[in-house]
Amino acid sequence: MQDPSAHPFPATKRETLPGTAHTAPGSGLLFLREDELRLAQDMLFFAHRDLTEAPDAILGELGYGRAHHRCLHWIARRPGLTVGDLLAILGITKQSLTRVLGPLIREGYVAQVPGAQDRRQRLLTLTEKGATLERRLFEAQRERLVAAYREAGGPAVEGFKRVLRGLMQQQGRDYLDGQDAHRGKGQRSGA
Repeated sequence: MQDPSAHPFPATKRETLPGTAHTAPGSGLLFLREDELRLAQDMLFFAHRDLTEAPDAILGELGYGRAHHRCLHWIARRPGLTVGDLLAILGITKQSLTRVLGPLIREGYVAQVPGAQDRRQRLLTLTEKGATLERRLFEAQRERLVAAYREAGGPAVEGFKRVLRGLMQQQGRDYLDGQDAHRGKGQRSGA
């Protein structure tokens, strides 16, 4: 078990240190004070910084950044994604997407083909080169996620997911609900 005195952020009465018993999600959080909300912001900042550190280094070697990573991630998650859907997910302008997607297409990471029903649609998929890069970026974050989930334990992970969902706007929630429904259908049909 870790030495609590060595922990960089001492536990408050409403949180637990790694390796200690977890209480039920939300217990004791009836009154959220500003300092607790600011601590949450601090933690989100550090978590995001540390989670993106390894992929940022990989992308930097290629002259890419986080926007490229986001495109690769979503195209990998939804092969055949339309440009319009990618715009909606990322919440950026067409001009911004063109600056990011253009190099990925030109350098052979992403392929685009016209839609079967609507030839004006551009459907996006990763090429083999793109899938290899996206997998490398995912693997750079995977172990950090696995370690954090294992340390927190199942109930804390479920609570964390509820907090993340609560931070999302409705569009993100709707997307995840659609993915859950799609996965459920695949499981029932034996896929």
